[in-house]
Amino acid sequence: MDGLNDYRTARVAEVLSDFRTLQYYIAAAPVDPPNPDDYYTEGWAALRQCSMDGQHILNCAADVTVPRASGGEAEQAKAELKQYVDTFPNDKTGIDRFLTLRKKPLTEIPSCRILLDSYSRRHEGQKIYLRQAAAQRWIEYRESVLQGQRPSSANRRQLRACDEQLRSELSQITDEAIYQELRTSDMNMRRWTAEDPSLRAVQRWVRARPQTT
Repeated sequence: MDGLNDYRTARVAEVLSDFRTLQYYIAAAPVDPPNPDDYYTEGWAALRQCSMDGQHILNCAADVTVPRASGGEAEQAKAELKQYVDTFPNDKTGIDRFLTLRKKPLTEIPSCRILLDSYSRRHEGQKIYLRQAAAQRWIEYRESVLQGQRPSSANRRQLRACDEQLRSELSQITDEAIYQELRTSDMNMRRWTAEDPSLRAVQRWVRARPQTT
């Protein structure tokens, strides 16, 4: 027993709370344009993809393999907290349930993959959130160009510039940038990050859960 289980429990709860907040923002973003003619434009297509990605990262399966450790209940709890999470449903109700369960003694919390699972979901949620923000800025730029009118030869160049700006912003939303941004934020809030997973581990977790539709 190393005395860090309370830190591990709190860390998981922090990351899950962050993920829950991101999910609320992701779910609130628009997906359908006021004018159906704009359905296939770049910004609205990006928003629909973000919505699908948000549902996927919320619902994709956790790894339910349970690690085994010698040394009694405290060591078992340590092993599970370092690698696994509660077997809650992968939805908002399940996240709320975990945040309630984590107030109980560690030995009362059922096990499944935790820190990597929750950390990776938060990482992907932040990526989706930033992509949505870029697409929503595209909507604002486009509306300022159109001024209530429809696309025409007179504004084609400006609309093309809007699309190019969106592509540029989306290209800058990289795993490396997101990982560093979240890590800096955690450190600024003086959170315990000693056992946070690496970027490579997060990327492996994501690759193991591809969308099937």
